[in-house]
Amino acid sequence: MQHPQTHPHRATQQPRLMRALAGYAVLGCVIFGLSILIADWIVPDHDWIADTISDLGAGKYEYIVDIGIYAFSASLIAIALLAAHHHLGGTGWSAGLVAFAILGLIVFLVGARNEYGDSDQDGVVIHRYLVYALGLLMAAAPALMAHGARQVSPAHGRALIVLSVLWCLSAPVFFFLPTSVDGLYERALGLIAFAVVGTLAHLFYAVARDQ
Repeated sequence: MQHPQTHPHRATQQPRLMRALAGYAVLGCVIFGLSILIADWIVPDHDWIADTISDLGAGKYEYIVDIGIYAFSASLIAIALLAAHHHLGGTGWSAGLVAFAILGLIVFLVGARNEYGDSDQDGVVIHRYLVYALGLLMAAAPALMAHGARQVSPAHGRALIVLSVLWCLSAPVFFFLPTSVDGLYERALGLIAFAVVGTLAHLFYAVARDQ
C-alpha cells in the first residue's frame, strides 16, 4: 500500500505579524505607564513616592492599574512569541523566550490574584513568591537572549547585557528601602523592565522591516 507523500513546507517569516507584535509590546508598556499615572492622580491620599504600584492595585480603583498590568503581561507574551517566531538559535535564546512567557504569566497572576503581600491570610498568599520569581526572570531573560540578539545587532546585544546587569544591581535594593521612598524606586525598576521589552521589540521590528 502506498503512503501519501508529505511535502515539507519551508518555514517563512511573517514581517507584518512581527511588526504588529513588536508594536503591541511597546504599546502595552505605554498602557501600563499611563494606567499608573492615571491612578496616581485619581486614587485619593496616594503618595506616588512612598506608595508602591501594588498599593494602587488594591481598593476601589484597582481596575485602573489592573488594565495596565494585563496589558504589560501581553507585552511580555508578545516578546516570547516574536522570539519563537524568529528564533536566533541556541539554548540561551530558547530559555530566554520561555522566561518571557513565564514572566507574562507571573505579571498576569499578580493582577488577577489581587493580593499584595499585606496581612490578608485568606488562602495561600503567593504575591511575595511571584515578586521573587519576577525579579529573577527579569534578570535572566535579557542576558539569555543577548548572544542571539548580538548576531543581528551588536548594539542590541550589548543593551540587553547592560539592562540585565542594571536590574541585578538595583532590584535587590528595593527590599531594603524605607517605605517612604519605595514607591518611587519601584517605578524606576519598571522603567528598566520597559527598556528590556522596548529593546527587543525594536530589534524584531528592525528585522521585520528589512525582510
